[in-house]
Amino acid sequence: MQHLAHGGRGPRSAAVPRRVVAALALLGTAALAGCVGPAVPPAPPAAAAATPATTEPAVRPDLAGHYGQQARWSPCGDGLQCAALTVPLDYAQPGSGQTFTLPLVKHPADDPARRIGSLVFNPGGPGGSGVETLKSGGLDSFGKQARTRFDIVGFDPRGVAGSKPALDCTPPDEPANPGPTASGTPAPLYPRTPAERAAALADADREAAACKARSAGILPHVGTLDAARDLDVLRAVLGDDKLTYLGWSYGTYLGTVYGEQFPHRVRAMVLDGAIDPSLDWAGLALRQAKGFQRAVDGYADRCAAVVGQACPAGTPDGIRALITDLYETTARGSGPTTGPGRRLDQNTLHTAITTSMYSPESQWQPLSEALGAARRGNAAKLTALAEPDPGHHDDGPETGGGQAPDNSDAALTAVNCLDTPYPADPQAYWDLLDRAHREAGVFGAGSVLSTLTCRTWPAGPLKPHRVTPAGLPPVLVVGTTGDPATTYEEAQALAAQLPGGMLLTYRGPGHTAYGRGNACVTDAVDAYLVGLVPVRAGGSC
Repeated sequence: MQHLAHGGRGPRSAAVPRRVVAALALLGTAALAGCVGPAVPPAPPAAAAATPATTEPAVRPDLAGHYGQQARWSPCGDGLQCAALTVPLDYAQPGSGQTFTLPLVKHPADDPARRIGSLVFNPGGPGGSGVETLKSGGLDSFGKQARTRFDIVGFDPRGVAGSKPALDCTPPDEPANPGPTASGTPAPLYPRTPAERAAALADADREAAACKARSAGILPHVGTLDAARDLDVLRAVLGDDKLTYLGWSYGTYLGTVYGEQFPHRVRAMVLDGAIDPSLDWAGLALRQAKGFQRAVDGYADRCAAVVGQACPAGTPDGIRALITDLYETTARGSGPTTGPGRRLDQNTLHTAITTSMYSPESQWQPLSEALGAARRGNAAKLTALAEPDPGHHDDGPETGGGQAPDNSDAALTAVNCLDTPYPADPQAYWDLLDRAHREAGVFGAGSVLSTLTCRTWPAGPLKPHRVTPAGLPPVLVVGTTGDPATTYEEAQALAAQLPGGMLLTYRGPGHTAYGRGNACVTDAVDAYLVGLVPVRAGGSC
């Protein structure tokens, strides 16, 4: 399955440059850790039928038309069916006539006679396309029991991918790679001088201005609060009294916000790679910076065991020394060559290394080979690892067909800036940048620098807070101990905040756990989704 290298609910979460934060991280199928003891007790009888009646307030009359619409499903290849959902542009004025049209896709339950309902998922981002995820083979990331008992349903959130209208934040004349500064040297990952910081600020402000210029009409309406309201309309249109939901990465924040608004409309909810909604922009930037730093250290420690002879050095310290040397030489503009007359720049190096931390199964060996080649003076493989995915989405017949360009960068910026308050004073960013660099080196610098775009953004309705949704049934939070982007500490924090929150720990590296082929994780998550079987305290895989 493909998951967006999301980073969380703010650009602060992107410990790599924004153009690559939205690159797809390929999750492999080999398990790196076995199950430690039984993760779940035996299923109680008839647990799957435990769906008490909804007690939320009745649907507002001015939204009845949206809740009552009928989805027109039609085949769209590989056993999938596609349709479209219409939701209000502005939930405060649903009668204005302005709407979003959201593409939908589903894979019908393998056993229709035993079908429980729909399992709606969000693959991450913000900016992940649920439609493209299923169309590109993402069904394999769901366990057999989940596929047997549920229709697997994906959607493109408002403004994302095949959504109509869609976000566009493309700055004019944007270069394919970070360009040089006025001095002719590569743009620094950690700007130190007043001139370097002024240039970084100007670049971020240009990006924010481009979003406002190109998407002004929809920009105030693409936040997670409205996306969660769309999710409830989707639940009703699918014919489900209660929502069964699986969110990876940013999708955990979308699920959390839904649970706060509609706690009694939740049947089951899995949040894998969790975001802690109580952290502000600075806290999340620092936490993720340290997460990536730990992940790279973990790669060095385990490279020989996981990758074998392709490991670029004989010892963990040798790998760390190689990486440190590459960061230093690229900062001076004297890194290894990527082709005739071209040298590796620090931003490209940083992108290649950080994105490779998402999926050890599929990405550690290519990274190891690329680092080994760079040590010999050839950085072409590192450059290839940093290239963004071209990302086109086929929306299917019910959404207008054709190819929708990948606008995950725009969604990452727009949704995250809207979801969280950011300071307007540039000095707040420079202060945090210096602190993050002291505490997490280049990973801290990259994480904080990516937040600058939000400096001039209008504030949305959401604020950092602890979540305590009354009436929410037990939610399963899955945390990976070596997760670089959504740290294990965040999973622990979210599980502790949710009433009846359960934590399943996956002991290993990489981003998120369900869908990576670990039988222990798959069995525990599927047992909960299908039978509402709780995970015992301290359950781990």
